[in-house]
Amino acid sequence: MKDDFVFVDELVSGIRWDAKYATWDNFTGKPVDGYLTNRIVGTRALCTALERAQEKAQSLGFGLLLWDGYRPQRAVDCFLRWSQQPEDGRTKSRHYPNIDRAAMFDMGYVAAKSGHSRGSTVDLTLYHLTTGELAPTGGGHDLMDSISHHGAKGITQTEATNRQHLCSIMEACGFAPYDCEWWHYTLKDEPYPDTYFDFPIT
Repeated sequence: MKDDFVFVDELVSGIRWDAKYATWDNFTGKPVDGYLTNRIVGTRALCTALERAQEKAQSLGFGLLLWDGYRPQRAVDCFLRWSQQPEDGRTKSRHYPNIDRAAMFDMGYVAAKSGHSRGSTVDLTLYHLTTGELAPTGGGHDLMDSISHHGAKGITQTEATNRQHLCSIMEACGFAPYDCEWWHYTLKDEPYPDTYFDFPIT
């Protein structure tokens, strides 16, 4: 692993994770290039900020569950190749019900150069500390639809409130939200703003 990159769970006490792109549970329908183990990697600066976010979440009765952190450039290249393949319908209804897979890039849901590859962006959600259950947020990870946008109509008040809790926590700890995805946050003072890494997660 590159210097200054670490497994997040080794530095952030109590963090939960489910590295979606290391599993079959993602919009491509299979593990993605570069994700060879189900762990979340990020910069040390990311971990320091996530530790603060975890503490703030706990004060509200929540924990943090990470879905993705550092993303190798080879994974992004894999997404691009997948988007150009014929539609097979396996993941469409769950992840991109109202758009063609090729439109993911044009609409900003997937980027040819991803902030994740710089090591200080995370996809995450909240869970209830008392039950361990995910907090309802109105759509899961990588639902590429307008309902995933911040301020989206069509979700319940509870779902909207939980999204706002997550946003408030992350912004207070130095992260910037992404308008199209309620789960996606980038460290404002990221240490490698112009570098896109491509080492695998092993």
